[in-house]
Amino acid sequence: MRGFQPVGHVIGRLTAALGAAMLLPTLLDVVDGAELWFGFLIAALITMASGTALAFLTDTDRSKGLDRRQALLLTVLVWVALPIFGALPFVFSAPQATYTDAFFEAMSGLTTTGATVFDNLEQAPRGMLLWRAMLQWFGGVGIVVVAMVFLPALKIGGMQFFRSEGFDLMGDILPRAAETATQISGLYVALTVACALGYAGTGMTAFDAICHAMTTVSTGGLGNYDASFTNMAPATQYVAIVFMALAALPFLRLMQAAGGNLVPIWRDSQVRAFFAIIAVVAAVLMVFRMVDADRTAEVAFRTAVFNTTSILTGTGYSVRDFYAWGPFPAALFFILALIGGCAGSTACSAKIFRYQILFAALIVQLRRIHSPHGVHPLRYQGRVIDRDVLSSVMGYFLVFAGALSVWAILLSLNGMDTIGAISGSVAILTNVGPGLGPDIGPAGNYAGVEPFAKWIMATGMVFGRLEFMSVLVLLTPLFWRP
Repeated sequence: MRGFQPVGHVIGRLTAALGAAMLLPTLLDVVDGAELWFGFLIAALITMASGTALAFLTDTDRSKGLDRRQALLLTVLVWVALPIFGALPFVFSAPQATYTDAFFEAMSGLTTTGATVFDNLEQAPRGMLLWRAMLQWFGGVGIVVVAMVFLPALKIGGMQFFRSEGFDLMGDILPRAAETATQISGLYVALTVACALGYAGTGMTAFDAICHAMTTVSTGGLGNYDASFTNMAPATQYVAIVFMALAALPFLRLMQAAGGNLVPIWRDSQVRAFFAIIAVVAAVLMVFRMVDADRTAEVAFRTAVFNTTSILTGTGYSVRDFYAWGPFPAALFFILALIGGCAGSTACSAKIFRYQILFAALIVQLRRIHSPHGVHPLRYQGRVIDRDVLSSVMGYFLVFAGALSVWAILLSLNGMDTIGAISGSVAILTNVGPGLGPDIGPAGNYAGVEPFAKWIMATGMVFGRLEFMSVLVLLTPLFWRP
């Protein structure tokens, strides 16, 4: 590997940019007269100085770009380095958290997990609330770039299936990742602005609309209120449903649709399956709520669709405490968390396309048993699946299942009850946010979790967000050999 310098230079520049972004909530706290605004300023200066120094010390000839191993290293280290500095505002300004809590919150933000250790958000300074939203917004656009540019090129978890089309946007071949990132960022900003306007139009204040738009489009779920969307107007909840769903669709398809070509988004089997899952699960929950809780049709419909969309996309917003709905809805939401949205979106978890490929492989295997002498190619979306794609998908699920078991055991060893440990491992590794139970469920938070368990969970957020393999490969001796 050609040294650490190119990777360090990129991380340094991104860290310096993160520090510069801290000046915005600093200014907001100054305007509001918040007592600890200088904490944000100190964090910003430390972050900018550290990033600038790292970028300067590692400045080298970048004309050759990054090789494969450097790209892997960069992909992982960015999600480790930025939370280290992104936590500083929580330490130096309100709520003056311990570094463990601050790092947990920053990691949760940048990985768009949405698990929080803070409560009484209604009394929090606006600078802190804005910073939480900004972290999620940065993490959302970052993960889309990783999903569309880096993971396909690095053949992570079957994402190489999308490699050939990942740079083919509306018929124009994009030769550089930077140009792809620009296309993605433009759409991401447009969705955020539209979402903010939608929220403002339904009665949200401008500040709440901006913050919630950033955490909606990033499918992150960190809001400005302890009760999440429970006390929001029905129209506001419908706006959230629309934009959570849009953000969980493949950004490639959204760009094609924005260019006037709506056919690909309908033909994409991921998209059809995504809306089918929402429709079926929400319909079942709606009937269940009307019968079990005697809810009106509109309330039952809205709460069912909202919570279904929120959990499937990994956003983690809630209306009502769905854990209190009973074991049946809780089981459905548990399963939804293991599915996730579409590949190439801000959504998290395993992604629908992987389940579709596994199901297609199962059908082919059954056909081969029935007709062993026939030719049964494995196809997905009209294309033949290469053996390495299927192997990558199967490897992903093997690691996914193993990680869920390991994290559940580790959390139980740190004092969590069985429901909390199992649902917590799912919530963290799928980056959904809320687990099950009164403590870490939709009506609670992660404040009461033991400090060491918070570090275990923060580590799990990185593993889940970067689809496991890209992190695991860095832990192998082979990766570090010259």
